[in-house]
Amino acid sequence: MKNKLADYLSLFASSGTIICCALPALLVSIGAGAALSSLFSIFPQLVVISIYKAQIFIGAFTMLVISGVLQYRAKNLPCPIDEKKADACTKAKKLSLIIYFISVGFFIIGLTFAYLIPSLL
Repeated sequence: MKNKLADYLSLFASSGTIICCALPALLVSIGAGAALSSLFSIFPQLVVISIYKAQIFIGAFTMLVISGVLQYRAKNLPCPIDEKKADACTKAKKLSLIIYFISVGFFIIGLTFAYLIPSLL
């Protein structure tokens, strides 16, 4: 249960990095600045999220580390002997790992657009 919660929280936190940093950079880079300004006029909270991008990245990184540690610890835990429960346990482990790697991917994309690309330009 803790592992699933940590995975979903890390997915939520790393999605914040996409919203605050990668999405605006992508829209501007493809020449959709007008779409970005429309997006900010509809959702003015995006500006506030962008102001706190360092805290968002620190929080997302912390959640990814916690989730990664829980993934590592749960990797070798045994599943029940009952066939149905064992199948559900195996599927839950796989789903949890997939969610974790999606979260890491979101974090890397957000980190790239927020910090790496601007430092190269």
